[in-house]
Amino acid sequence: MIEIALYQPDIPPNAATVMRMAACFGLRVRIIEPAGFTWSDSSLKRAGMDYLDHALVVRDPSWTAFREATRGHRLILASTKAAVPYTDFSFHKGDILVMGRESSGVPAEVHDAADARLLIPMRPGLRSLNVALACAMITGEALRQTGGFP
Repeated sequence: MIEIALYQPDIPPNAATVMRMAACFGLRVRIIEPAGFTWSDSSLKRAGMDYLDHALVVRDPSWTAFREATRGHRLILASTKAAVPYTDFSFHKGDILVMGRESSGVPAEVHDAADARLLIPMRPGLRSLNVALACAMITGEALRQTGGFP
């Protein structure tokens, strides 16, 4: 099964949108703490609606705890600094798609730990897509390749 990891997410509606998508596809979402919001945040509940009750969410207290819990899985990082388009990558069952913090991406330690770094090709001069949208695009391709759609 493909998993999604959100590294220290800081925009509640984006995190909730990812959790909602994951609930619909039966995927686990790992939240690498600390998150930049509280779990009682009304915008998290509004964006996630009743889908959050169906989401498989694991909260890892730190990057170190996440690494220990996911040993043996490939970490696939979405990054604007990558060179490989996500459509040119071969996904495997068990891959964990790592999405960075909306405001600052991921630190070098996380970037260096990734087994692969993927980008979504865009027009020059534009910075990035919304993290939930980027996650959905990459997740869709990973599920297509691995036969992981329900």
